[in-house]
Amino acid sequence: MGYTMVEKILMHNAGLDTVKTGDIVITKPDMFMVHDIYTPYLVDVLKKMGTKELENPHKLTVVFDHCMPTAVANNDSIHYQAGIELAETWKLDKEKIHIGEGICHTIMHEKRYALPGTVVTATDSHTTTYGGGGCFCSGIGTTEMAAALTTGELWFKVPEAIKVVLTGSFADGSSAKDLILQILSDIKSDGAQYKSMEFVGPAIKELGMDARYTIANMALEAGAKCALFPVDEITAKYFDMELDEISWVHPDEDAEYECILEYDLSKLEPLMACPQGVDNVHPVSEVLGQKVHEVYIGSCTNGSLDDLAVAASYLEGKKVAPHVRFIVAPATNHIYKEAIKKGYIKTFVESGAIIIHPCCGLCCGMPYGLMADDEIIVSTANRNFIGRMGTKKTLIYLSSPAVAAVTAIKGHISSPANMN
Repeated sequence: MGYTMVEKILMHNAGLDTVKTGDIVITKPDMFMVHDIYTPYLVDVLKKMGTKELENPHKLTVVFDHCMPTAVANNDSIHYQAGIELAETWKLDKEKIHIGEGICHTIMHEKRYALPGTVVTATDSHTTTYGGGGCFCSGIGTTEMAAALTTGELWFKVPEAIKVVLTGSFADGSSAKDLILQILSDIKSDGAQYKSMEFVGPAIKELGMDARYTIANMALEAGAKCALFPVDEITAKYFDMELDEISWVHPDEDAEYECILEYDLSKLEPLMACPQGVDNVHPVSEVLGQKVHEVYIGSCTNGSLDDLAVAASYLEGKKVAPHVRFIVAPATNHIYKEAIKKGYIKTFVESGAIIIHPCCGLCCGMPYGLMADDEIIVSTANRNFIGRMGTKKTLIYLSSPAVAAVTAIKGHISSPANMN
């Protein structure tokens, strides 16, 4: 019997000849990340453990993105100072301290910290994102992180795997966000609990890296331990690596899967996750006309350059509805600068958008655009939990950048088809 992708990567890292589902594997992670929300707690645990030095301080990066800036009094100074203390006390590499440079999950692959075939972990649930590049990645808590940084080791139970076979090509107006929303609709928010979701099939070549990262990011919303894409020429080009070095990151033909899901991309239509759950998914056609107060394009899910390009294509020469607050958050400074060069930012500004500094921002309920009671927002983020973007009475709809852009123009939930 062959091996799934998650089995191969864990086996490779642990130096084992074989593994099977349910085995406990002791890994030596290749990279760690902590973002500013968790720096005070990590510092506290390291001190309580009596950790004098990290097993390998070169393997840790710290990203200031959730509280930069903050919407909560004193949060900024507390988390900022803890991050600086972490870096200075445990002698981290200065170039791996990213203050206000953008969202941690995008930085992790942008800076080539999360490479194909490696094991990476971070103090955040959406660490699954890096699986878009064939990296085993999963979120852990601060106590686990402190122990792993001190010992250099971390154990994982080898998860069962779900095979997701992709065929066809996206129709106009549909995208990777619609695919992962459809999957969430089908298997629900617990359908991949502690499982590896592994995406294969001829349509993989139709997906650029940004699309793969979007899908892997939101696989977490089904409870996935990780979400993996096989390495191919697109992956190798993105990371500027020789394909021969990483081509082993793919499942064997005879690998054993818990179940197999199949999706023809050409049959997908624009979808929305409606209040109040990521798996409460409906076709946009069923929600047309719902008035909105705010539209948010950004987050580690859909703040990429490709996402901004799609949104800008619909907004070119158009104006946002007068009653809509339209907020755009490029995922990183690099993406922001590239979007300026390509004219996307100019398009957004001329349409009436507010461009904010690259950060997690509204997605995690921090700065920029918090919502009031009974207000409705269409967001390209990954969660629509109660109270996440404002009060408990705020209603959050999740969509693709295309749907978000046309909704901003119309002032009510609309389909990209309405703009043709």
